[in-house]
Order: sequence, then C-alpha cells, then structure tokens
Amino acid sequence: MPTPSRTLVLLLALALLGGCATRSVNVQPLPANAAEFAAWDCDHIEDEIDRVQQRAADVAYDVDERSGNNIVALSLGLTLFWPAVLAMRPNGLEAAELARLKGRDEALRTALREQHCPVRDETLPASRAQALPVAIGERLVYENRTATHGPAGEWSLRVTALQRGAIDYRIDGRGGGLWKQDLAGNILAAPAGQLQWPHLLRHQLDLGAVTAGDIIVAGDPLQRARMRGQVVAVGPQTIAGRRFDVAVIELFGDAPSADDSTRVDGVIVVDRHSGILLRLDLRSARAPFALQRRLQRVEPAARR
Repeated sequence: MPTPSRTLVLLLALALLGGCATRSVNVQPLPANAAEFAAWDCDHIEDEIDRVQQRAADVAYDVDERSGNNIVALSLGLTLFWPAVLAMRPNGLEAAELARLKGRDEALRTALREQHCPVRDETLPASRAQALPVAIGERLVYENRTATHGPAGEWSLRVTALQRGAIDYRIDGRGGGLWKQDLAGNILAAPAGQLQWPHLLRHQLDLGAVTAGDIIVAGDPLQRARMRGQVVAVGPQTIAGRRFDVAVIELFGDAPSADDSTRVDGVIVVDRHSGILLRLDLRSARAPFALQRRLQRVEPAARR
C-alpha cells in the first residue's frame, strides 16, 4: 500500500502530466496550526509573514510569466490579494505550494490576533535594520557611464526609509525623485527616464537559479527590454568598504520595436540580503539600455 507521502507525490505528478490548470476555486488553503507559533513573539511572527508573502509573490510571478495574465505585474509589493493570485489558475506543484503558503499566512495572522499584537507597522524593526549594510541618511555613490566607453560621472542615492519589504531612496541631483527597491533588488518605483525592473529578480538567488522579467524606461512604455538571467556566482564580498552577500546574475534578452528587436545583455550584481544594487552593466545598440553603474562608496549620514 502506498505511503501518504508517496500518494501525494503521485497525485502531484498526475496533475503535472495532465497539464490542466487548477481552477482558482479549487486551490484551497492547506490548513496550518496557529499553535505552532504560540511561543513566537510578535516581531518573529511578522518576519515570518514577510517571508511567506515574498515566497508567494515569487511563485505567483512565475505563473504570471507563463500565463500572461499580468495580474501580479501591477506591483503588489508584499501585501498579496490572495483571490487575485489564485485566480491566475496555478497548477501542479505551484498550486500545492500556494495552498501551503496561504494556509501558513492565515495561521500566522491568527497567532497575531491571539497574542494581541499591535497593528502591523511597515517600518523595518530596529533589529533587522541594524543587520542591513546601509542605514537611513547614508548616500550610495555610483560610477555611472551611459555608454561603454563614455565618460564617467556620478549617480547617487540617499537612503530615506527602511521598510519591511522595501528600501526607499532619493536620487541626488538630476531632478531627484523616489527610487524604491524591494529586498530582492527589484526597482518598484523610479522617476521618468530612469531604468526600472519591477520583477526581474527573485528573493532566493541561489547559484544556478534562473530569473526573467522586463527592464523598462520609467514613464515610457515603449522602451522595454525583455530579459532572462542566471545566477553565475554568489558569496561574500567587500565593496565600497561594506560587506555584502553578493549574487552575480548574467543577463541576456532583447528590446523589441515595431520593425525588429535589438539585443541586450550584461550583468547585474545585488546583495542577497538587502537587494542593494552593487553593479549594473548593460550592453546594447539601443541607447537607454547601454549603461554601466557601479557602487564606488557609501557616505555616512549627515550629523544633526
């Protein structure tokens, strides 16, 4: 007689072979027990909710990538609207994982209520903020080239807020504006004319992991490069006097136009813990996608 675990594997395999999408109404939460979290404090529970939401967002983006529903592409951040996610009709292993994550999310929120935790605050707790390689008020200065052999200039970001799911910066000079990244390194908001990649990276950038998404010119929907990538190196590295856990992602793709498409390739390097951009090298005959940006130094916050 098959064991329960073997039966589950067989059922999942049959779902994959069948190739039929599971209807959203049939993707029910896999119940989890809130008692599992009874000994956790409020901060620990909140941190686990963040982790569950991040993983669910990654799975949902993978489904969206194939189905073209463009539901999650609206940049939901870390607050998922579960009916919309499940309406994407995930199948097989993805449906099972989303069911597990949704059940765990519900149990964690039950634990929050039972422990009478305060209303959720999106500000990053001090214990987690101290573990980041940058702090509020610090200035990240990059060497910036808009062409492969063009003159080097400076481009800088001032850290203005540390949130549970994102880091906010103000671009210094050149009109300023908000630059917002999630903790995977995706750029969720940028001023018009700046490059932005709303969901190119995933939260688990292990060696060999593959990823995909668009690099766009903010404010210009026609300027878009469809990219794929693979993590080719990981490990600790000191850059600009700070210690980072680096992921190097090789990028390749193309920027389509009305008549043809132009090749785009390069590399992006981010900190796997915080998503901070350490290096972006893009090569292309299409001007907006020819860019070199490398972190040179981190300046301390101004004293008050």
